[in-house]
Amino acid sequence: MFIEQGYKGNIGLWKYWIPILGFSALMVVNYIMTINSPEDVDVMMKNFIDKVGLNVFFILAIGPLVAGFFIILGWVYLVHGQSITSLTTSRKKIDLKRVLFAFGLWGGITVLMILADVIMSPDDYVFNFKPIPFLILVVMAVILVPLQTSFEEYMFRGHLMQGLGIMSKNRWAPLIITSVLFGIMHAANPEVGKMGYGIMIFYIGTGFFLGILTLMDEGLELALGFHAANNLTAALLVTADWTAFQTNSIYKDVSEPTLGWDILIPVLVIYPLLLWVFSKKYGWRNWKERLTGKVMEKEIYLAQNTNATEL
Repeated sequence: MFIEQGYKGNIGLWKYWIPILGFSALMVVNYIMTINSPEDVDVMMKNFIDKVGLNVFFILAIGPLVAGFFIILGWVYLVHGQSITSLTTSRKKIDLKRVLFAFGLWGGITVLMILADVIMSPDDYVFNFKPIPFLILVVMAVILVPLQTSFEEYMFRGHLMQGLGIMSKNRWAPLIITSVLFGIMHAANPEVGKMGYGIMIFYIGTGFFLGILTLMDEGLELALGFHAANNLTAALLVTADWTAFQTNSIYKDVSEPTLGWDILIPVLVIYPLLLWVFSKKYGWRNWKERLTGKVMEKEIYLAQNTNATEL
C-alpha cells in the first residue's frame, strides 16, 4: 500500500502542490526560453562547453536537479512530517537489495546494447576516451547522477503519486498524471528539438513503466535503481552533441539522429519484458487492483496499521 504511506504525516493537500508547481514553473520558463532563443541552442551549448569544459558543464547541467533532491526530501520531512522511509516504500525499511538488483539488471543490459550497437555500426561512433577527464567524470557521475535520478523519482513516483492518490482515492489517476508530467518535463531536452515531439512517446512510456514498477512493487526501490543505471550508463558510455548529457564519455555518437519505429521498441518490447522479470522475481499478483484499484481511506488504513500513526 505505497500510496497510503502518504497518510503517515501531517496531511495538507496544498503541501503536495507547492513543490510540483514550483518545479513545473521552472521547466516552463526553461522551455519558453529555449524555443524563443535568438541563437541556436546547439550553438549556444557548444560555445559554453568550449569555455568551461565538459566536466564543468556536466555539473552545471545536473546541479539544479541534485539540489532538488535535498529540497524535496527536506520538504516532505519538515513540512509534511513524513519519514523518508514512508515516502520511499511500504516496507518497514528501504530494500537496498531491490535498488541494486534493478540497477545491475538494467545497467548490464544497457552496456550490452550499447556495445552491440558500436560493433554493428562502427561508423556511428568515435572512440572518445581521455583517461584523466573520464576518471573525473566517473567520480562526479557516481555521486551526482543517483541524486539527480532520485529527485525525479521522489518528486513524481513518490511525493506526487502519493498526493494524487490520496486526492483521487484511486491508483490509475496518479499513474497516468505522473507519467504524462514526467514526459512533459523532458520537453525542453535537446533531443526533442533534434528529433521532434515524437520522442515524447519514449519519455511518457518510460514514465508509465516506472509508475507501474512503483505501484506493483509498492515502493520506489526498483524505479530508483533502474533510473540511476539508465542515466549513469548514458553519462559514462556514450555522448553526442545533441543530447542533454554531454560528457567526457568513452564513446561519442556522431550519427545523425532520426526518429523511427525503433523509438517504440523500449516501450512496447523491452519494458514489458522487464516487468515480467520483476514480477517473477518478486511474485507480483493482483495487477488490476494495484494499478487501478481504490486507495484506502485514512481512518481505515490507520486502524489496520497500528504502526502508521501520524508523526
